[in-house]
Amino acid sequence: MQLSHAEWTSWLAIFDEWVAQVFVIVLVTLLVNFVAKRIMARMAVRFALTANPWDDAIVDALQKPLSFLIWLIGLTISVYVIKEATQQSIFAAAAPLRDLGIVFALSWFLYRLAYNVELNVINIHEQEDRNYDKTTAVALGKLVRLSLMITTTLVALQTLGISISGVLAFGGVGGIAIGFAARDLLANFFGALMVYWDRPFNVGDWIRSPDREIEGTVEDIGWRLTRIRTFDQRPLYVPNSIFTGIVVENPSRMANRRINETIAIRYADINKMAAIVEKVKAMLTAHPDIDTSKTLMVNFDTFNKSSVDFFIYTFTKTTQWVEFHHIKQDVLLKISDIVEQHGAQMAFPTTTLDLPPEFKKVD
Repeated sequence: MQLSHAEWTSWLAIFDEWVAQVFVIVLVTLLVNFVAKRIMARMAVRFALTANPWDDAIVDALQKPLSFLIWLIGLTISVYVIKEATQQSIFAAAAPLRDLGIVFALSWFLYRLAYNVELNVINIHEQEDRNYDKTTAVALGKLVRLSLMITTTLVALQTLGISISGVLAFGGVGGIAIGFAARDLLANFFGALMVYWDRPFNVGDWIRSPDREIEGTVEDIGWRLTRIRTFDQRPLYVPNSIFTGIVVENPSRMANRRINETIAIRYADINKMAAIVEKVKAMLTAHPDIDTSKTLMVNFDTFNKSSVDFFIYTFTKTTQWVEFHHIKQDVLLKISDIVEQHGAQMAFPTTTLDLPPEFKKVD
């Protein structure tokens, strides 16, 4: 079918009209987006100078979703103009897609805001050196974001005309099959919940298990895996379900570190033992890094094979591993000086051979 000259002229006039309208709409959208970005950038700079961190979190969370929303509205208006000009039914899909985009933009903003608030809470406590539970902050942030994702999915389905009640009913029936198919995944998920709930350890803690070869510093607690950095700097990924069935020791929460050493001196110096023990106990009591509120014992202990032994049992104030060894070194060196000051000597394994007279050499 051929169009007449009049029909061609009419169609081109309509085409020129809606193309011009779409061009103007896109141009206006571009200008509005540019102005909005400039305003948000100025607000970000001004709010960065304030002591309140929450306005920074809101502005940062709003920037990208706002730009997306401006373009969504501009493109939706353009599609509406094209639909009215061409009368093509395909452009009717713009309305539900617009609603879906608005839901996505709002959810994106809330997701970014929840993440920024989580970071602000952690940073504030780190800067002010407060004793806080970073694991709880991270867990709550993840839970909020997971809730937002689930809610967004349900609202999006409702926006597209899909009945949520039907989806929930299907989920109830299919949940049994999914539970059997993904029981390990669910076990790890609930294991993570137990870790967040019971808090046997937090991010940054040094943990170890006598049941398994697990020892290192906790770097991250995920919904399926916990990442531990071993002392030789290897990453160790442990499924969370493991922690529900093993013993976990958390040395990071110790109140003190213990010094428990046995000191051996010669049998020839046993008469000096009482004075040495008394002097060592006085030294530990006066030591500035020893916690005298804890058990402090220095006692003659054993008649050994080639020595007489006394032991020291005390606790340092620090729990830091490196500092503890410096203190322990200082204590042991002072004990050595005390033994030497009393004219005694440290013992070492020796054997005395007593020969009968007939085997002794006669000059």
